Amino acid sequence: MLPPSRRCSLDFASSENVPERSRAPLHDTARHGLKIVIIGGFGVGKTTLVRSVSEIRPLDTEATMTDVGAEVDDTAGIPGKSTTTVAFDFGRITLDEEHVLYLFGAPGQQRFWFLWDRLFTGALGAIVLVDQRRISDSWYAIDRLEHQGTPFVVACNDFGESHSPDTVREALDLDPAVPLVMCDARSRESSKQVLIALVEHLYSAVPQEETV
Repeated sequence: MLPPSRRCSLDFASSENVPERSRAPLHDTARHGLKIVIIGGFGVGKTTLVRSVSEIRPLDTEATMTDVGAEVDDTAGIPGKSTTTVAFDFGRITLDEEHVLYLFGAPGQQRFWFLWDRLFTGALGAIVLVDQRRISDSWYAIDRLEHQGTPFVVACNDFGESHSPDTVREALDLDPAVPLVMCDARSRESSKQVLIALVEHLYSAVPQEETV
């Protein structure tokens, strides 16, 4: 669990003073690795979110889509999509001298869904990223997280088409306790706010006597 001092904030470097990514080594004092999974449908912006918020140059497994892949992956609604994640994305955020947040972006294509449950193992929580043009693509992600009992928040990525929060909640049949936030995965500050929403959600579920 995150240290109490991080309950409602994540004080990693802002976009103005973020270190060069090649110069952000892991501190020798780091003792606690905290895992967050970013999940959602194909092309919703998971790789973009990891890239925007990670303090290091992210590890990604982006591969150019081929004609063979085009016959398998549904690219309807995402014109111009030319690459895809074939394993997972990985980024890192240092919270303090001892606590480090590790971000895992899951592949969105149905043929890679078998990887999801393994990525959930040991996760503190998850972010379900949603493209409001293709809300139904997020149903399976929410179903798997609920099945695994992994706490999560839903973040609607900005693709220029938006619905009211109530409409999105109804379409996803979200539990009222699950936070729903709007974001722009290209923005470091916006992605940071999504992580903060997840941290606050995690702490809201902890009995008060355990947080004192």
